[in-house]
Amino acid sequence: ILISTIAAPMAGAISALANFAVFFSGRSDDGRPANPIVGILVMILAPLAASLIQMAISRAREFEADRGGAEISGDPGALADALAKIDAYARGIPMASAEAHPETAQMMIMNPLAGGGLSGLFRTHPATEERVARLRAMI
Repeated sequence: ILISTIAAPMAGAISALANFAVFFSGRSDDGRPANPIVGILVMILAPLAASLIQMAISRAREFEADRGGAEISGDPGALADALAKIDAYARGIPMASAEAHPETAQMMIMNPLAGGGLSGLFRTHPATEERVARLRAMI
């Protein structure tokens, strides 16, 4: 609930800024937008910013699910071991269909997509190493 409470105003702020930039960017003497490049940039960057926020929320929810699972099981170490085992198994199986259809990545237990660097910003799941480290810190 806390994550959604923070995310909703952020999404609203991005939307309001995008609307403000598009509609109040100024007009020339003949009524055309003074700088159409600004409008185009806003139309490109606003959805990108919204996607980044959505992915960050998804990763935060994964951490919360791990914490809840550790509390229910009473053994965060066992959950960490299970995640590491699933990850090791998943890395050994090539997932060509997941690479061909990355939009299905959020339906997997582990992130089936390879990549790092900037692609990490768009991950739907946090890195398994980070999830395992957080679970081990609960012990």
